[in-house]
Amino acid sequence: QVQLVQSGGGLVQAGGSLRLSCAASGSIFSINAMRWYRQAPGKQRDLVAEIISGGATNYADSVKGRFAISMSRDATKITVYLQMNSLKPEDTAVYSCNAGGARSYWGKGTLVTVSS
Repeated sequence: QVQLVQSGGGLVQAGGSLRLSCAASGSIFSINAMRWYRQAPGKQRDLVAEIISGGATNYADSVKGRFAISMSRDATKITVYLQMNSLKPEDTAVYSCNAGGARSYWGKGTLVTVSS
């Protein structure tokens, strides 16, 4: 089992920045990728960014150049960050982290609201 605890999020004005964090603990040896998804009201959940074991990263086209995913790891915990800059109102969504491997685990989600 893997436990994910998210922090960060909140309300920010357009053009501002926020950083999300997600700490994974438990059977972290089974994790080979960490991802951030978001779901805006009335829309499907979309992949925002991912970081794969080895450090390769991928981003949705809508956030390239504005968001950055990074990860730190020690013996007992993996922490993934999503630095979000130049935020736009259309970035408003619930952001959820995901740990992928033999199984998929989800954080509880955190609301990011960008006001115009």
